[in-house]
Amino acid sequence: MSLQEFIPTPRFDDYREKFRDFFHLERENGVVVAAAHTAGGPIQLSVQNHRALGQMLKTLGADPENEVLILTGTGEDFMMDSDPAGFELEDEDMPNWAYEYAYKDGRINVSSLINDLEIPTIGILNGSGFHSEIVLMCDITLCAEDATLFDLHYDIGSVPGDGIHSCFQELLGVKRAAYALLTGQAITAQLALDWGMVNEVLPRDKLLERALAIADHIMSQPRVTRRLTTQVVRRPWKKRIVDDLDGGFGIQMFGHVAKQKSIHRREAISETVRYVREGRRNNFDKADAGGQTDA
Repeated sequence: MSLQEFIPTPRFDDYREKFRDFFHLERENGVVVAAAHTAGGPIQLSVQNHRALGQMLKTLGADPENEVLILTGTGEDFMMDSDPAGFELEDEDMPNWAYEYAYKDGRINVSSLINDLEIPTIGILNGSGFHSEIVLMCDITLCAEDATLFDLHYDIGSVPGDGIHSCFQELLGVKRAAYALLTGQAITAQLALDWGMVNEVLPRDKLLERALAIADHIMSQPRVTRRLTTQVVRRPWKKRIVDDLDGGFGIQMFGHVAKQKSIHRREAISETVRYVREGRRNNFDKADAGGQTDA
């Protein structure tokens, strides 16, 4: 008999309650559905939910009863707003925020999705939004037919180096990623499908049903096969994360600290994303400049 016992693994009922203010968690036959939310509606970005994401992913990865993760947002938008007081810590102490809540937490978020989950992941882009990398970097991604994805960092005065750059460069290639990151290009669901950013485009009310069907198929093979296949299909993301995630975050945080000015004010974000709601291609052209064609 060993002189020591195993440390207990996390219990689903315990962490479902722990994360309830950030994620609605449900599990059936090993398939976990994690629906991110703010007060029961679409995600509003804050330092609090930024940190909670990485904590949740690490916890799910430490529970051997979890076999497939379906990660989604809540409501008609994915993330089109920020919490009104969600970045007070940035205003209070920029250097501490830049490391503790942005650089460290952000790196953990993306790295945990790729490295801490030994199980297949299915991301659902349930509606329009920024910071879509967290579902685009899942093994399989489904997208609502009326969703638009985009990156707002450059337009609010921030360097797009906190994981979205890794995601876009991997999925779009150098030229398309550069255009998307520098212009805030509004990428429609159909264009995202054509470019290989997502796997399927569906009506919003069919997304979860389809994700569960895919999860059922994944679960049809033995546990070891599922988990080892995941490690094979995820290798390109692992290499991308090792090669440039830390560097991108470091550059972005240097920009924040050098400016000593918060860029996450709710009114600035709301104004920036207006062009997406209006169906325009970017924020600097008053009318659609040529439509959604290959750029």
